[in-house]
Amino acid sequence: MYNTDTETIYPFRVTPHLQKFRSEVWGEMIECIISDTAEVSHQIGFSMMMVKLGGCITCSADSFRAMRGCTHCASQTVRRFRGTDEELKQVFLENVAEVEAFLQKKS
Repeated sequence: MYNTDTETIYPFRVTPHLQKFRSEVWGEMIECIISDTAEVSHQIGFSMMMVKLGGCITCSADSFRAMRGCTHCASQTVRRFRGTDEELKQVFLENVAEVEAFLQKKS
């Protein structure tokens, strides 16, 4: 079965749909990430965080997750995170730092 919402790894286009699943802290963070003035390292760091949390690397086209679609999977990943929103924000910031360190090496 092919789902038009399924991609190889976390698609950034899903990010706005995740805004409502947690507290105001989470919603504000999403708002900053999807804004036109957002830094690319923040957008990549967020995508990287979602890939790690959602297990996108182990997803395949015929898996149950893929059949449901990336939007559903990402929503479920965010809702099921057991830590606080502050902890989730810290995970995000760690991923941003990893992206920025990588970009510094390459420039």
